[in-house]
Amino acid sequence: MAQLATSVVNLIEQFSKLPGIGRKSAERLTYHVLRVNKKEALELADSIRAVRENVCYCKHCFNLSETETCSICEDPKRDSTTLCVVEQPRDLLALEQSGTYSGQYHVLLGRIAPLEGIGPENLTIKQLYDRVQQGTINEIIMATNPTVEGDGTALHISNIVNDLNIKITRLARGITAGSILEFTNKEILADAITDRQEF
Repeated sequence: MAQLATSVVNLIEQFSKLPGIGRKSAERLTYHVLRVNKKEALELADSIRAVRENVCYCKHCFNLSETETCSICEDPKRDSTTLCVVEQPRDLLALEQSGTYSGQYHVLLGRIAPLEGIGPENLTIKQLYDRVQQGTINEIIMATNPTVEGDGTALHISNIVNDLNIKITRLARGITAGSILEFTNKEILADAITDRQEF
């Protein structure tokens, strides 16, 4: 029986570690890399290296950025009194694409999921509290995903910041329970932001 070259096996193994990529998909991706011209394959490798070397989390909101502070936090036109709390940078991007929200963000970098060993200490909840405690925020919009973990995370945060006397709202439930913000269309997200409710 023929054996694959070690470097091919290694690439298949690396691709199969990606979320949503099984063994067969990893093999297809590997053979695609082998089929394209060398320049194109090396551009992919260089792009992966550049992302790992150049992208970091914004020191204020934890959005992805190539500088210490992201462009949203640096924008003086943004409403600095409203803070939208999301689970991941891709959720922030989905809300930005709706075009209806002009405040600031805070990215938790996950959600509380005890069964997966993820507690509040694994998220940016302390940094959120410190940020809100500075006194310039009037409203926090809970934009965690409408799942059991997302709702639990929002409830935990609202309990923590409750003593700061800040209005806490959540996205309207035009977003189906159990869905993911990243995959929700921009019209539904726009309605959810506009029709947000008291938490």
